[in-house]
Amino acid sequence: MAEPKPADSPMMTTREVAAYLRIKERKVYELIKAGRIPCRRVTGKWLFPKRDIDAWLAQGAHVLSGGPAPGHPPAVIAGSHDPLLEWSVRESGCALAMLAGGSVDGLDRFVAGEALVCGLHLIDPESGEYNLSALGARSEGQGVVMIEWVRREQGLVLSPGNPLGITGLADLVEKKARVIKRQPEAGSQVLLAHLLSEAGIAETALNRVSGPALTEGDLAEAISEGKADAGLGVRAAAHQHHLDFLPLHWERYDFVIRRRDYFEPPFQRLLAFCRGAAFAARAAELEGYDCAGLGRVVFNGS
Repeated sequence: MAEPKPADSPMMTTREVAAYLRIKERKVYELIKAGRIPCRRVTGKWLFPKRDIDAWLAQGAHVLSGGPAPGHPPAVIAGSHDPLLEWSVRESGCALAMLAGGSVDGLDRFVAGEALVCGLHLIDPESGEYNLSALGARSEGQGVVMIEWVRREQGLVLSPGNPLGITGLADLVEKKARVIKRQPEAGSQVLLAHLLSEAGIAETALNRVSGPALTEGDLAEAISEGKADAGLGVRAAAHQHHLDFLPLHWERYDFVIRRRDYFEPPFQRLLAFCRGAAFAARAAELEGYDCAGLGRVVFNGS
């Protein structure tokens, strides 16, 4: 089958986007390095959503090249799904909606002006730091601030009673556990790849079931229904679905927002709620959250 033309494909390769923009492929890599073009890294390859490229072109490339930010992004929190955040948005009456497509997708949407807030937890495999390298040059000229929300416990969500006796990542392979993965844009999937690499386990060695699970709840539900034996997720999701949990890692979940929007009522209402007693009680009930750093400024850009 012939390779689809860029105009006909929702996702373009580096070569295709170079042809689409009528620039050299080398220039595309320069734009990627500078964080000036919407792109996603999937299984080691750079892919370019055509709709994002078209939006970037329509804006004269100002947004992603460090120029002025979009005027009034919709009242949406894009990015990573979280059970506690989903509850907080509903209970706080902050008038924000959630669009949980994964950390990378959320960051792309935020930069493109399609979301007021991005929630993300993207580990840098080189440094082990969270979110700063992912934001990178995308923040230039946009007056972006990154705020710590919570720290979450990540690990293997397992069938009730852990019938396979899984005690670590190696057991997923040795015991041929059916593993459900998250979408490539999800921070949990990025973390899984990192943890497997550290353990010397190839992702291809996993017995993967069809998917992916698009949210923490979807992953836990698939295991609860017997469609999979294990998957990487947060302790809170395992607790909600009465599943076993094997802790592996603590991560930081941050909010990214423009300073001008930080002081507006929707986000301030959400933050105020998260500092209250009801939030603390719910976090303790769900388990796997550390809220000590809530509101700390991680990054304050130009």
